[in-house]
Amino acid sequence: MSDAAALVRALRERGWTLGIAESLTGGALAAEVVSVPGASATLLGAVVAYATPLKASLLGVDPALLDEHGPVHAQVAQQMATGVRRTVQVEGRPADVGISTTGIAGPESPDGQQVGTVHIGIATPLGVRAYAFQFDGDRAAIRAQTVDAAIDALVQQVRE
Repeated sequence: MSDAAALVRALRERGWTLGIAESLTGGALAAEVVSVPGASATLLGAVVAYATPLKASLLGVDPALLDEHGPVHAQVAQQMATGVRRTVQVEGRPADVGISTTGIAGPESPDGQQVGTVHIGIATPLGVRAYAFQFDGDRAAIRAQTVDAAIDALVQQVRE
């Protein structure tokens, strides 16, 4: 069973729905989840908020936080994950789980942080967490590692 299939299965077993907010992965995380037959039972939707202002306007990330730290920060990831739950709500019911990706895939860093710096945010009914990573490789490798890490972290959270 693929990691994405394990995620869909774990979400279904808990009866939880999912919303995805992506920046550096640009839709790759949602595509990985959607590749699993039956994903529609859990995935409500996804937002690619690549531009920093969209993180505030679509996902509710605090503009002051973005001004102070930029978009690649643990608290930004947490707020993106929390915000996407509301953004993808259906009939007034937010997603049970939100996951987000933000980071620097390179080849250069716009703000001085090291290329490969990644933050993944996860918001569930049990709380909100952020995970920090430092990945190596080129742009494609960093993005792929981020998708894998996000799925792995979320499977662990859902199974807790």
